[in-house]
Parts: sequence; structure tokens; C-alpha cells
Amino acid sequence: MLKRIAWILALALVALIVYLLLWPVPVQPVSLVAPAAPGYTGVHAANQRLAGLQVIDLGAEEGPEHVAFGPDGKLYAAVASGKLLRMDADGSAQQVFARTGGRVLGFAFDAAGNLIAADAFKGLLEIAPDGKVRVLADKVDGSPILYADAVVVARNGLVYFTDASTRFGPADWGGTFEASILDIIEQSATGRVLEHDPNKGTTRVVARGLSFANGIALSADEQWLFVAETGRYRVWKIAAAAADLDLARGPGEQARVLLDNLPGYPDNLMRGQQGRIWMGFTKPRSAAVDGMAGKPWLRSLTLRLPRALWPVPKPYGHVIAFTEDGRVVADLQDPSGAYPETTAVTETADRLYVQSLHAKGLGWKAK
Repeated sequence: MLKRIAWILALALVALIVYLLLWPVPVQPVSLVAPAAPGYTGVHAANQRLAGLQVIDLGAEEGPEHVAFGPDGKLYAAVASGKLLRMDADGSAQQVFARTGGRVLGFAFDAAGNLIAADAFKGLLEIAPDGKVRVLADKVDGSPILYADAVVVARNGLVYFTDASTRFGPADWGGTFEASILDIIEQSATGRVLEHDPNKGTTRVVARGLSFANGIALSADEQWLFVAETGRYRVWKIAAAAADLDLARGPGEQARVLLDNLPGYPDNLMRGQQGRIWMGFTKPRSAAVDGMAGKPWLRSLTLRLPRALWPVPKPYGHVIAFTEDGRVVADLQDPSGAYPETTAVTETADRLYVQSLHAKGLGWKAK
């Protein structure tokens, strides 16, 4: 009897090993060298400046991933259900402005008052002041836009937005979180920066070769784009006039890394007061994840584990503000992570509204 049990256990162990090593996974991880994490030192020295946020109740809604004030003076918020909410600055008079049927991750307003949205499921959308939704772009050069993420509108009407991954779209892989995990584990760097001309109805590639292209902002003179590259812990400065620039092959004079080796995963970028650009970190760096950078096989193995065993970093509230030359001028943290996934900040004269992927309400603090 004991011998039989031993054989069963041995076979089970062999089956487990075969599963962990050979079971098909959707990623083809690329080997890379991750720089040593800087930790919370220097300008990012640990602090409590983001602790104790006040929270605007959003009722049954959650995940105010992007918030901004519209030309009507109302505060708009994109939430996980696919709705866009509209409210007063203090969170009162909430109403549903529009429903896209997808998940808006970023938006901006054009000169006509239309809300231009990057919807991770639908592509680039235009939402009229009456809430009517239409698709502006869902492909470029015949290639589908799988993961529209962030958007900014220039004064001349051109729309710049990010397509986080051309490998993993939320519509096919169970949602925005799941698709982002796959892309960052694989590190094939297929993210793009795109430009849409609403007058011509055309869309072109500005730059490609980004490991999960995320937040985007324009320089004051609108000649440059700032783009957060989540999977490589950095922010790029890219010429808006660039044409199909492949960053993986060498950016040349049209792009450079502005902020490098950041202490967390950078997300949204938002223009603030006095020329500041605000950026949030969804999670802090993980020694386990960095340690797997040069071990593609180990990253594949991770996906064969139960999701509860994935090396997802603990919550840690963290937002920063920097200038166009890359100087960090504000750093606010909450090590407790009480308000989760602090993706960015919307700044007004008297408040900082803190965006989040999964929070149950909209965080804010007085300045």
C-alpha cells in the first residue's frame, strides 16, 4: 500500500513538473537586463504626503482611472463599468454622461467641447456634449488598435494617443489588468504612440517599440510628447513630428529617455499648474519581478501558477510631478497603500484629485 502511494505521489510530482515547464502560455518572454531598483531614496525618499486622502463616494462605481475638468466646469471621471461620470468639483450632482461599452482609460477635450477618449476595448472615440459616442479610429495602417490607453489633444486639433500593446488587447485577454500583465511579462515592447488627424480622418504611427506605452502629455510648445513606458520604468520625450520612429532600434535625435529607472510602474501623465507634469505609479518595483528579467523561462512558469501566487507588488500610493526637463519637483507617497493604484493626479488651484484603477471612490487632498 505504501509503495503504491509513493508511486502515485511520484507520478503527481512528475506531472506537476511537466505542467510547470511545458504547459502552453500565451507569452513568448524576451530576455532583458533590469537596472537595479533605486528604492525610495533621493527625490523619492519615503514620506507620508499622500496619506489620509479624502474620498468622493462614487456609489456603485469604482476605478476612476482618469479624471479631468471639462469646458463646462464639471469634473468628468472614467470608471471601470465603461461609464463616464460628470459631477461638480466637490463630487456632488453626479450623473452618467456617457456609456462606451468598453473601458475608457484616458480622455481629453477638443476645441469643440467633444470628449476624445482612449477606450481599451473600442479604440479612439469621440463623445459629443450630448453623450453620443462614435469611433474615430480602431486601426492604423490596417493594424488593429488593441489597447488604446491615454490621449491628449493639441491646439491644432491633432490627437495623440497610446496603443499600449499590439500583442495583448483587453477584449481578447479578460480585461485591462490581465492584458497588461501579459504584455509586461513578455516584454516584447510592441506599444505605440499614434496620431489621429480628425480633419483628414487619418491615423499614423509616431513611434513604436515601447514596453506597454501608457500615459501621454504634450510639451508647452506642443513640439514634444512625454510618454510613460510602464514595462521599463521610464518616461520618454518624443518629437510629435516623428514618423514611425522605432525606439528599439535607437531613437536618434527625435527621442530620448527623460526619466529612467523609476521606483515603480509609471502610469498616467497629466499637465498640472505652473508647468508641472503629474505622474502616478500603479505599483512599486518588485525585486522578484526584476530578478526574472533575464530569465524568460521563469516568467513563463509564473503564468502557470495560480493567480494568487503571481508576484504582484503590494499596494503603495505614489505620485510625482516633474518639469519638462526631467526635474522632479514633487513626490507624494503613502506606504500603506490605503488608496490603491495611484495612477496620476489632476491638479487644480486648491486640490489634487488622485486617479486610481480600482479604488471605490475618487481620492483628493487640499493643497
